[in-house]
Amino acid sequence: MKHTDEVLTGKEQRVIFKRLLSYAKVHYKKLILAFLIMFIAAGAELLQPILIARFIDDYLTPQVFPTDPLVMLASLYVGLLIVAVISQYVQSLLFQKIALRIVQALRVDVFKNVQKLGLSFFDRMPGGGLVSRITNDTESIKELYVSVLAVFVQNGIFMIGTFVAMFYLNATLALYCLIFLPLLLLVIRLYRKISSRFYERVSAKVSEINAKMSESVQGMAIIQVFRQEKRMRKEFGQTNEEHYQAGMRAMKADALLLRPIVDILSLIAISIVLLYFGFQSFIGPIELGVLYAFVNYLDRFFEPVNQIMQRLSLFQQAIVSAGRVFRLMDQREYAPEQKGEDAPKIEAGGIEFNNVTFSYDGKTDVLRNISFTAEKGQTIALVGHTGSGKSSIINLLMRFYPLINGTITIDGKPLQAFSEEELRANVGLVLQDSFLYSGTVASNVTLGREGFTDEDIRAACEFVGADRFIEKLAGGYHAPVTERGATFSSGEKQLLSFARTMLADPAILVLDEATANVDTETEEAIQAALNKMQQNRTTIAIAHRLSTIKHADVILVLHQGEIVEQGSHEQLLKEEGLYHKMYLLQAREQLTA
Repeated sequence: MKHTDEVLTGKEQRVIFKRLLSYAKVHYKKLILAFLIMFIAAGAELLQPILIARFIDDYLTPQVFPTDPLVMLASLYVGLLIVAVISQYVQSLLFQKIALRIVQALRVDVFKNVQKLGLSFFDRMPGGGLVSRITNDTESIKELYVSVLAVFVQNGIFMIGTFVAMFYLNATLALYCLIFLPLLLLVIRLYRKISSRFYERVSAKVSEINAKMSESVQGMAIIQVFRQEKRMRKEFGQTNEEHYQAGMRAMKADALLLRPIVDILSLIAISIVLLYFGFQSFIGPIELGVLYAFVNYLDRFFEPVNQIMQRLSLFQQAIVSAGRVFRLMDQREYAPEQKGEDAPKIEAGGIEFNNVTFSYDGKTDVLRNISFTAEKGQTIALVGHTGSGKSSIINLLMRFYPLINGTITIDGKPLQAFSEEELRANVGLVLQDSFLYSGTVASNVTLGREGFTDEDIRAACEFVGADRFIEKLAGGYHAPVTERGATFSSGEKQLLSFARTMLADPAILVLDEATANVDTETEEAIQAALNKMQQNRTTIAIAHRLSTIKHADVILVLHQGEIVEQGSHEQLLKEEGLYHKMYLLQAREQLTA
């Protein structure tokens, strides 16, 4: 899936921001406390210049130094410093804690929605892009709460408090300084408009980098076998270069519109103050304390502006990242769900397909008018060339994709009438490529399903013949399993996958070329287990090796999405059709091997 750059409009950014703030509602008590402490810290800092101005004008200039008032003034100043430091620490800690909780909730919500999405969504969305949204993008959102909102509110309070103090000292001069507010707001608006498109592209390129990394790691064997390292390095380097260029454009916008402009405005404001007091000095004496306080307040006014402007980039990144996260959270391409209020149970496991037609993209049919019946205890084998529709039949039976045309029933009940729990508990699936998770052998057999004892696990493994290699492992059933089961052979992983399926004792067994990746000796062991597994169960088996499905009750031969032949192994050979040709071809390959 190619990433597209989506530039957020001002309205979309406001909607995203409000949605982000909604996650803070549950923490409103802690937020109120944090803001209250923030007000205390701001007040403590804003009072300090007034105390110094009083010292200069009331004591230093007239050369009067009474002990008690000066001690009181100094004590008050030191007390304000201590209050400011402690308050800033506590409010920062509270905001950090709230931010981490919010991001935690956000990640859980994203992950929860992703798990409900259907396979059609994952067919288009690369895994690296998903990981980037759940990790990198949510980390950017964390910065919004930790470094941005707290700074915005705190420095907003400082700016308001600064003007209040300036009006208290000299209302005329404070009015002159007010003209800078609209200029600052104009710069902020311009920056947000320009930077949004840059940061959207930066985030998109990070997703592409993650996707390429994930793809390369999973396909490393193929890359090395076909000597594709140079090509992959070139492609990865190109993506990184595009990320670099996007980042540089964002940094140029930051360098131009952030501190330099604010510093220029700050110099102009200080010049106005100095000119004002310069002209005042021609008229009469000026208050040096007030001059000091004004210069100090202007510095305290523009420094918060600088901090706000510098964090605008983080704010913009957080909004862009939040937009990407929310787009993922708003995906509603869910896996097909149960329809109706009935809750039928799967008992016998009889399956019927009736005139099923299916298309992945809504344009090209991969299945056309598929009809067959499988009774309890029967084995139905699906054979055909690649792309004939075998796996699509399995995907529909497993309800991975929605059924639009035709009907599928289990025990006479529509497939969509069964609950997800009932369907997954009674339809066991074994894929060609078995997937093992990090953990232990036992945890890979149970997959977290509760209610199974160690004896149940051992019995399932013994049933499929996996116990022979498990007992040789250091730790046995508690032996560690690395990511994707890299230390196990294909046959061993497949045996564990069989044990995983048989642990639930399903009424229906679905085998998607379950013996395709195992050696002959292991295949014989698995085939022996399969013969036991298929007893008193409805089995649907996709087979590449026709020798493994000779004893199937019915063999369905598919070609370009249609059933062109069906019958037993002997019947199909007598017809000398497509199945006969496939069988002779495989027999010839085995003789020449």
